[in-house]
Amino acid sequence: MTQPQTAPEVNGDSRTAPLLLVADPETSLVQGLADALEREGVEVAGVTDGAQALLQAGALQPDVVLVSASLPVIGAVEFVRAVRLARTVPVLLGVGEGHAEQAVQALAAGATACVARPYRVPELLPLVHGAFSGEPGGRRTLVVGRVELDVHAYLVRVDGRAVHLPLREFELLHYLMRNAHRTVTREQIMRHVWNSTETTSTNTIAVHVKRLRARLGDTDDRLIQTVRGVGYRLVDRTAQDRPVGTP
Repeated sequence: MTQPQTAPEVNGDSRTAPLLLVADPETSLVQGLADALEREGVEVAGVTDGAQALLQAGALQPDVVLVSASLPVIGAVEFVRAVRLARTVPVLLGVGEGHAEQAVQALAAGATACVARPYRVPELLPLVHGAFSGEPGGRRTLVVGRVELDVHAYLVRVDGRAVHLPLREFELLHYLMRNAHRTVTREQIMRHVWNSTETTSTNTIAVHVKRLRARLGDTDDRLIQTVRGVGYRLVDRTAQDRPVGTP
């Protein structure tokens, strides 16, 4: 992991690899993320509070900044507001359970997107490389039938009507929509949504699926289908409602 004070390049035009500035109070978490990302060709500089993050955001000119929702000294929302006064650098907010309000406030203040914390390399890589190359980091909006999910705005609409989802249900819906029309196992859901390999906690999935169905108005389980003994499948129920032979 690059030490902020000795970053070899601060001019983004002269870099050959993207630079991610991570601000998180858990140094072990940052180090683990840095080790994983550096194997993927991303330089990482780490700081532990919002004041350091503001200083290094100006000094290093990173391609992307990742800040924890529980950032000390200067909070994440205040950090986003301060950065947006001078810079347009993408700012990602790392959120976990109980951070829904911070997510809403940070996005309103100008944060680019929310990502899961503990951090997941497959989720971060397209955002970081996309910012470095000038290309969008993956699809911003997913649409399956009547359901629309805006990843960056943390927004879900059903038939054009906004639906508020707690963070974990949002992540669950995001994962199901990314794999629309495919069966995903309970083990895959635990790994990708809960970042866990515990197979004994699959009842947790069932509870969240039930709540998610209720919020989406899926009263007959035709949107999120249970594949008995395996997992779940999200499908376009508008296609099911078309008469046979209708294109």
